[in-house]
Order: sequence, then C-alpha cells, then structure tokens
Amino acid sequence: MPPTDRLAAQLDPATTALLTVECQRGVVGEESALPELARQVRSTGVLDRIAQLTATAHRAGVQVLHAVAERRPDGRGAGRNARLFRAAERLAVQQLTGSTAVQVAEPVPVADQDLVVRRLHGLSPLAGTDVDALLRNLGVRTLVVTGVSANVAVPNAVFDAVNLGYTAVVPADAIAGVPADYTAALVRHTLALVATVTTADEVAGCWRD
Repeated sequence: MPPTDRLAAQLDPATTALLTVECQRGVVGEESALPELARQVRSTGVLDRIAQLTATAHRAGVQVLHAVAERRPDGRGAGRNARLFRAAERLAVQQLTGSTAVQVAEPVPVADQDLVVRRLHGLSPLAGTDVDALLRNLGVRTLVVTGVSANVAVPNAVFDAVNLGYTAVVPADAIAGVPADYTAALVRHTLALVATVTTADEVAGCWRD
C-alpha cells in the first residue's frame, strides 16, 4: 500500500481523534509561564498549524480532545517528585484551575463537541486521566498528537498511546519544544520508531479528501 494510502487508512475520521497537548494560554499564549517555548511555538507557525488542523478535524467529523495541565490554588494532589514540578511552583504565571492560563489559547478553535481533559498531576495527557476511557468509548484507534512540549508531554503522550494499543500519528511540524534542534532530533531518533511521522498538511489532506 502506498504511504499516502496507508496514512489515509490510519486517519479514518470515524476511528481517529486529534489531541492538542497543553495548547493553553499560560503555556503557549502571549503571557506564558514559559516564554521561550511560547516564542518557539508561535514564531515557527506551529500554533497556527495546530489551529488549522483542529478546524479541519471539526469539518471532517474527527473527535478533538484538548489536554490541559493545571493545578489547584492550594496545590492539593499535585506532585513534587520531579524538579520540573518544583520549578513550576516558582513561575510568575501559574496554571491554576479556573484561571485564564488554563484556557485553550487562541487561535486554536474549541467546538461544542470537543472534549477538554484537565489533569492535576503527572507528565502525561493520558496516564492517570480520562483520555483512554473516552477514546475507547468513542471507538478511536488512531491518535494524532500535536502541541507542546516535545521535551516532556508530547513524547509521554505518544509512548502512552502506543502502550495502550493506539496507532500514534505525529505531524512533526505541529509539535514544538526547546531548543528547536532537540525537537527535530526527538522526532527522527525516537518518535519515528513508534509513531507515524508526517506533516499537518498531509493529515489535513487526508481529512479533506
């Protein structure tokens, strides 16, 4: 089967979901807690590509899930067992439940049929959240992973999806991390071993067709 036909078969709208990872205002927005990452995702057009891909998914009837990382104002339930978690507690912008920081960032569209899945702990959009159960209830077999960061949450999402039996598809130009060359190396040397690596245009093309 030619590669384009294989990709189209994987991306059947009836059995595919699009996941946006931490595309929230406090991470990728203008007032981000992580300004270097926010600059990277916006200046390279990654956020715009995610927004366009999300809009295409809506038109094609593909289920969209937005994975948001947040914490309670009192910190209850949040982990402190990693340097990353402890550093996040000291950032000027906090991803607090109910704040604007945990709203999906513009220009990514959120439709009524989208699912917004929020997590209070951990590193992964899948482990310890409702995402797996929701996907199975929806009959999803392929998960398209987009968003940030390529340093932590995106590879976690891909690995967890594969471990749970899903086919993972990664549009390489719709994920971002810092520094930029790390993202390229991650895709080439790691994600390509476990996921179908493609582009946002190729994914959108399958859904438009």
